[in-house]
Amino acid sequence: MGHWRDGLRDILIFPTMKSLDGVNKKNDVNNTASEAPEKNVKTESEKIDFSKVKIEPLFEEMVDFDTFSKSDFRAVKVKECVAVPKSKKLLQFTLDDGTGTDRTILSGIHSFYEPEELVGKTLIAITNLPPRAMMGIDSCGMLLSAIHEEEGEEKLHLLMVDDHIPAGAKLY
Repeated sequence: MGHWRDGLRDILIFPTMKSLDGVNKKNDVNNTASEAPEKNVKTESEKIDFSKVKIEPLFEEMVDFDTFSKSDFRAVKVKECVAVPKSKKLLQFTLDDGTGTDRTILSGIHSFYEPEELVGKTLIAITNLPPRAMMGIDSCGMLLSAIHEEEGEEKLHLLMVDDHIPAGAKLY
């Protein structure tokens, strides 16, 4: 069985987006806004050393615009997030995708995030993937995240966007 992200190689590469609120302590990013009194002054914890970061090479194969256009990327709001029983990796998200019907997506990111810290966040999902059963639960889409390697350890950051973006907003 391949790595969970191997299927992404057939889709696309996107620039990363950083949450305005930060991500979490496990990923070495602040959870709160800077308390510095001056707006242009960075605190020590905001500085990130990218000299030890390793990223995967860019794809050489081009994707035509028609293929790209078939993927439906949407902003989704996390209504609920829980650990999947009997799974060490999976989190089950209940999402508002703007349709009025809750969407369930499972993601193998529990080693990077605790469920309660994701409730209320605005994430990015591919919503038109066929349902995929995991641990007996249908996952209806995929949440996007950025990955890299740092000092031999894989790091993952969910793509989080400004909470002012409404659920269901389409990304182009």
